[in-house]
Amino acid sequence: MLNIGGLHKGVVIDHIKAGCAMEIYNYLNLEKADSSVAIIKNAKSSKMGKKDIIKIEGPIPADLNLLAVLDSNITLNFIEDDKIVKKEHPNLPEKVTNIIKCKNPRCITSSPTERGLLHTFKLTDPEKRVYRCIYCEQKFKGQM
Repeated sequence: MLNIGGLHKGVVIDHIKAGCAMEIYNYLNLEKADSSVAIIKNAKSSKMGKKDIIKIEGPIPADLNLLAVLDSNITLNFIEDDKIVKKEHPNLPEKVTNIIKCKNPRCITSSPTERGLLHTFKLTDPEKRVYRCIYCEQKFKGQM
């Protein structure tokens, strides 16, 4: 059995869809983090079959609720003094910017003259996890 050391203080992002940890790693810019980061891919899970896990030592400067857009099954475990002090499932935000990109080639965000325009989506159907581009209404259905 694989054994990854515990955390004294930090966050464990659990129940990530198997094979999707790197997308979250990249979104959180963890390659730039000074702290230790462990990625566990394809861990056995009685609930999911297989899952990915990310363990991050120390504080994270990102809004972790935004991870709900990428994966609705994520559990966040906050660790202090080697113990889980809080467990939560991130909530879908009403609006997200630069997390997902509009795939419509005719959208203004794809225009070479509008470089730097933020990719902004609003939540239009929380039950079905549907976001739409604020510029062209292109649909994005959340889940990696």
